[in-house]
Amino acid sequence: MTMFKTTRFRTFALAATLATASLAAAGPALAQTKWDMPTPYSDGTFQTVNVRQFVADVKAASGGKLDITVHSNASLVKMPEMRRAVATGQVQLGELLISVLSNEDPMFGFDSIPGLATSYADARKMYGAARAQLEARLDKAGLVMLYSVAWPPQAIYTKKPINALADLKGSKFRSFNPATARFAELIGASATTIQVPEIAQAFRTGVLDAMITSGATGVDSQAWDYLTHYYDVQAFLPQNVVIANKAIFTALPADQQAALRAAAARAEERGWKMSEELNETYKKTLAEKGIKVLPPTDAMKAELKKIGETMAAEWAAKAGADGAAVLAAFRK
Repeated sequence: MTMFKTTRFRTFALAATLATASLAAAGPALAQTKWDMPTPYSDGTFQTVNVRQFVADVKAASGGKLDITVHSNASLVKMPEMRRAVATGQVQLGELLISVLSNEDPMFGFDSIPGLATSYADARKMYGAARAQLEARLDKAGLVMLYSVAWPPQAIYTKKPINALADLKGSKFRSFNPATARFAELIGASATTIQVPEIAQAFRTGVLDAMITSGATGVDSQAWDYLTHYYDVQAFLPQNVVIANKAIFTALPADQQAALRAAAARAEERGWKMSEELNETYKKTLAEKGIKVLPPTDAMKAELKKIGETMAAEWAAKAGADGAAVLAAFRK
């Protein structure tokens, strides 16, 4: 064999050996499915804590075959783009406030009617009544609903004391879904849509004067730095939902689909429990930081009742027969 042939043979043999070694090393990686999961909230928010436990449970239950990377605080996808990002497969799954989709279909606003479901028990009952409708609508949109968790009851935050919601007339009021925009309209305020990561800056720069949100968001955004009062009106308990791309989900092996479903069921139960247990803690933290945490005045209760009746009637009219069925099941 000539020197050229010998050298060429050795080169080929070395290349073959390296290729075999590379394939062997890549074997475990090729067997692992990697997903991205954007969320709109910071790592300190209980919803994100729950999400991170969910993805850890998925990885454990799938034996490491399904590995999900969480991108928190709207760092990868912002809330308004979340549904589209998941539906188009830009990301495999994500978390969003389900009521932001209510302009698309009023059923998605089932959780944001003031005065209707104001306790955790009632919010769970309302969710139970609406869940099949939610799943069906998301399925038609190419999405799989994995789980949903309620935020703590919504309160009114202000820069100064008020005696009635009417005192907020003319104010710049934060909205985060169509229902809160309508709420602002009904109290005579100007609705301004601001996402959670931008709340603090919006108040500091005068873009906002007041808002309705949970104690969780108040603590997460350090509301004591720019607000003074919290009125515990407990208007409603909006819900977050975790959704996956249907085509990508159904392409998974059956065992990985089962791992996702099982982890989602645990996340839903854990998340609702976390929300309820932390509710009083959030209010205590706000008070300790200097915010005056107060019960609603009689005027606020009366105003909220009237607004709730108006918004419930509007929702029922838009949601049609399906909405009527959900309300009937809830009120049964």
